[in-house]
Amino acid sequence: MDFWEVVRKRVSVREYSDQEIEQEKLKNIIDAAHLAPTARGEEPWEFILVTEKKSLEELANITDHGKFLKGAAAGIVVVAKDTKYYLEDGCAATENILLAAAALGVGSCWIAGDKKPYGANICKYLGVPDGYKLVSVISLGYPKIEPKPHQKRKVEDLLHWENF
Repeated sequence: MDFWEVVRKRVSVREYSDQEIEQEKLKNIIDAAHLAPTARGEEPWEFILVTEKKSLEELANITDHGKFLKGAAAGIVVVAKDTKYYLEDGCAATENILLAAAALGVGSCWIAGDKKPYGANICKYLGVPDGYKLVSVISLGYPKIEPKPHQKRKVEDLLHWENF
């Protein structure tokens, strides 16, 4: 897929088939994440790839709106050192994960993030050291059904030249 096709087709997927994701694809998704822009060149991110069903189920139970993580083939938890721009950096890496997954035919959904009250519980469950913050939890899997892109606002309706 070319870049514009990936951007236009990427949607949140919450229902997955039982098919496992090839390790090479998972590595490529993480590779895309670590190539994200980073303030001051800090690269504060770390990526925890979860593929064991028991762990996916436990993470799903910790979340409030991510119960479908139980049915995913994998999950990626993005944490970042608590630096000045950890959230911006971690969100850039997360977006790269979503786009890379779509480019590889893998469905994904951004489930949780920095402001969730259970963030510390996810970090504790995964053994994340002190000094790191949860940025995101992303489910990954091959879609059970072919996802359809959502209708979006037209660029002309939200673009402002020079001022609002």
